[in-house]
Amino acid sequence: MVKIGIVGGTGYTGVELLRILASHPDADVRAITSRGEAGTRVVDMFASLRGKYDKLAFTAPDATDLKSCDVVFFATPHGVAMAQARELVDAGVKIIDLAADFRIRDVALFEKWYKLKHACPDLLAESVYGLPEFHREEIRKARIVGNPGCYPTAMQLGLIPLLEEGIVDSEHLIADCKSGASGAGRKAEVGLLLAEASDNFKAYGVAGHRHHPETVQELQGRSRTPVELVFTPHLLPMIRGIHATLYARVTKPGVDVQALFENRYAGEPFVDVMPPGSTPDTRSVRASNVARIAVHRPAGGDGKPGDMLTVIVVEDNLVKGAAGQAVQNMNLMFGLPETSGLTAAPVLP
Repeated sequence: MVKIGIVGGTGYTGVELLRILASHPDADVRAITSRGEAGTRVVDMFASLRGKYDKLAFTAPDATDLKSCDVVFFATPHGVAMAQARELVDAGVKIIDLAADFRIRDVALFEKWYKLKHACPDLLAESVYGLPEFHREEIRKARIVGNPGCYPTAMQLGLIPLLEEGIVDSEHLIADCKSGASGAGRKAEVGLLLAEASDNFKAYGVAGHRHHPETVQELQGRSRTPVELVFTPHLLPMIRGIHATLYARVTKPGVDVQALFENRYAGEPFVDVMPPGSTPDTRSVRASNVARIAVHRPAGGDGKPGDMLTVIVVEDNLVKGAAGQAVQNMNLMFGLPETSGLTAAPVLP
């Protein structure tokens, strides 16, 4: 059994971790911390977990022995994991951070976008970016994993196969992405109120979003030519889900892009390349760790296939975009079957 600690367990990603780990055959959740809810039983806050964690209670971070764990998940705001990382790693504890502390390798770039001084640049240098489809072997050996953001996961799954093969104009990539409200976290904020977010659809972060540098970092690492990406996120009036519509101009005509994606993700347990002509929707992945991808070559004005590709990627922002991917990384780090705890079918309707 893997002894698990969760720091910051009262948010959406924290409770999603608990939900997934409850059915994991090798998971033993020993501790879950919260400054504001110390002493509260998990099931008294989250009735959905009754019968799963009846004896588990939130404890104050300073009074919790995380060093006795094999792995600690940080489902916390940015800056928390890096403040505790050195002490835990020195004690032999592995870390999976669901925030951004260990995603961006360039310290100056991290500090620019997150307005925080990085506490442990040396540990950042050894951390591994936790997108298994592209970093599986490095994750197996890692002590620290920076779990990808939800938007970056979708964008990379949809664009990297094209960049690896060098068949698109890498300097003019476009990502038109939408997220459910849970992507903003479990917090009181005017823009997330029902009367504000419901029956509404809006873009945000148009001038720049902090998931952009993380995404470009990873895209550039897979491209032989410079990468430029226009990324515009939007808030959808729904609870969970990511819908990414990606655009790229083909520079090498004649390539069977459908076959390219099918071959690239053949054998990947959590990437489903849909049949030609498909338009996957967010409810087809709700509460699952699966990302579904569809590739289109829209016709031009003459009715013939144009030189633009449209790639659609859908995922659950709390699962493949956060907690599920974190458990997938844990499985790899501890030599467990990669799919353990993650095979539940999506929820419909």
